[in-house]
Amino acid sequence: MREARRKSVSGYLTTFAVLLSLWLIFVNTLNWQEVLTGIVLSALIASFGHTYFTRRGLRHLSLKKLLYFIIYIPIFFWEVLKANLDVAYRVLHPKMPIKPGIVLIKTGLQSDIGKLTLANSITLTPGTLTMDIIDDNLLIHWINVKSEDLEEATKLIAGRFEPYLRGIFS
Repeated sequence: MREARRKSVSGYLTTFAVLLSLWLIFVNTLNWQEVLTGIVLSALIASFGHTYFTRRGLRHLSLKKLLYFIIYIPIFFWEVLKANLDVAYRVLHPKMPIKPGIVLIKTGLQSDIGKLTLANSITLTPGTLTMDIIDDNLLIHWINVKSEDLEEATKLIAGRFEPYLRGIFS
């Protein structure tokens, strides 16, 4: 009983420390109101979620996955920037050169969270919207369909994200 209690307190404190650290990184200030808000929210969230967090733990985290994630973030932002400029061009062009359509792409990602992350990455990139995930396929609305071929569309839409997501979620 005493061991379980000690484990629970340890899990709570670990969860609290991780949440507070993330809070301080994201708010990027040591203003006392922000720190106090972070402490209160971290304590509240840790009290409800520490058992799940410590049960799953960080056993799936590895240096390889962390490196893939660090590489993925700037690539994702670069793709979002390029897509924003492309959509802006299409909106501002007098003839608005668009060829909207729905295409099917295939993913090699096995985990549900990997597929979800790919779908969200595609949706967050202007000009594309993931409409559905069906097994290993994603149904995508594309503002300017360049190819309806499954392999070519997969390469054009998911090819920029999938290798890194495979490294993160394998």
